[in-house]
Amino acid sequence: MTSEQAVREAVQAHSKRVWRFALALSGASDVADDLVQATCLRALERHHQVTSHDRLDSWLMTICRSIWLNEVRSRSVRRAQALSVTPEAELVAIGPDSETNIFAAEVFTQVMQLPEAQRETVMLVFVEGYSYREAAALLDVPIGTIMSRLSNARQKLKTVMQFDAAVAARRSGK
Repeated sequence: MTSEQAVREAVQAHSKRVWRFALALSGASDVADDLVQATCLRALERHHQVTSHDRLDSWLMTICRSIWLNEVRSRSVRRAQALSVTPEAELVAIGPDSETNIFAAEVFTQVMQLPEAQRETVMLVFVEGYSYREAAALLDVPIGTIMSRLSNARQKLKTVMQFDAAVAARRSGK
C-alpha cells in the first residue's frame, strides 16, 4: 500500500474522531468542519512524509491541532478572541437512554469550561482513548504535564459536581 492510499484510508476511518477533536478545540461545528477539511487536505498533500502506517490517527490529530493553533494565533493577531464554549448537544450521542445522555451533557458542559490545555487533554485521553504517552506526543508536552493536566481537570470537575450536588440537595430540602 502506498503512503497516499494509507493516508486516504486513515482520513476516511478517522474523520469523525478528528471532527470531535476539532469541535472540542474550536467550540463551533462550522469551524470544526473547516478544520477537518484543512486537516484532510494537508494530510493528503504531505502523504510523502508518512514513515509508518501505524497510528495515522495520531498524525491526523496532530495536523488538526497544528492548524487550529495557527488559526488561533492568526485570530489573536487580528483581534483578541477567546475560545468559545462547545455546544454539548453536538458531542453527546442521541439515543434511547436519555438519563445517560443528560448526565453526559452535564459532564461535557463542565469539561468545556476547563482551560483549553486541560480540555484538549481530557478529550484526547478520556474521549478519544489515547494513552498518556500518545497524548503527550500529540500535544508535544512531557507525560508529566498530561498527568498534571488530567489531575487538575479531575479536581476542578469534582469541585463543580460536588457544588452542584449540594445546591440540588438544598433545593430539594435534603
